[in-house]
Amino acid sequence: MAQILAPSPQWQMRIPKNSTNASLMTSKMWGSLLLKQNKKATTKTSAKFRAFAIYSENNAINRLEDLLKMDVTPYTDRIIAEYIWIGGSGIDLRSKSRTISKPVKHPSELPKWNYDGSSTGQAPGEDSEVILYPQAIFKDPFRGGNNILVICDTYTPAGEPIPTNKRYKAAEIFSKKKVIDEIPWYGIEQEYTLLQPNVKWPLGWPVGGYPGPQGPYYCAAGADKSFGRDISDAHYKACLYAGINISGTNGEVMPGQWEFQVGPSVGIEAGDHVWCARYILEVIYLHLLMV
Repeated sequence: MAQILAPSPQWQMRIPKNSTNASLMTSKMWGSLLLKQNKKATTKTSAKFRAFAIYSENNAINRLEDLLKMDVTPYTDRIIAEYIWIGGSGIDLRSKSRTISKPVKHPSELPKWNYDGSSTGQAPGEDSEVILYPQAIFKDPFRGGNNILVICDTYTPAGEPIPTNKRYKAAEIFSKKKVIDEIPWYGIEQEYTLLQPNVKWPLGWPVGGYPGPQGPYYCAAGADKSFGRDISDAHYKACLYAGINISGTNGEVMPGQWEFQVGPSVGIEAGDHVWCARYILEVIYLHLLMV
């Protein structure tokens, strides 16, 4: 049994005796739970919340999965916008969620927002406010519906780009008429290596050891040569759903190593699409590690 938060008064999930050793709980099994109010509970409010749930063998709760997959579009006009920006290292991604009153089609319809830059290595503690400017939006493949991912860049409260905001200068260059008239195309390759959970060793490698020489792994097929294809495929489909201009993917020369390509894209769009694709990849990998 595991303790999780739920509203008071206390409710007890009474589990049929033959289900206590069940494996993955199905939606039907959840429906069979008898939810009865504890008659002994008092009616006064309490700051303490308690409920009980059964964990399956792999610690996945089917009901939680149902909630994560729920499309709230039929019930509300409001959407969730995930504001995403690059952190202080220049390669780490940060994000925070905001409720927006209605669906939007352009970043100009979104409000600016702020965050504590001293916690991301982008501002001193005594003057830590950093402002997020929405710059590009994509459909959210995780929440679905009208929810969106928002690529932002970062500014001081006075409107000056902070030092780690490289997008500002790029946008300045790409907005020049001479550059626009050239219609600059970009195709970007992003390589990455998948690591085994807990041991931080490449997927497909023997722990603490090394694989055979390169040759069989590049663009390979087969469980003994192509490691992590499910992650690559999930990322590919999520990017297409989001509206990212992803043009392909393939296994690389090392076991556990993959790459995807974005483009051809015009101007600054290439960078926005690559960074959103990186964010999606990190979230997908995190989800898989938690399963």
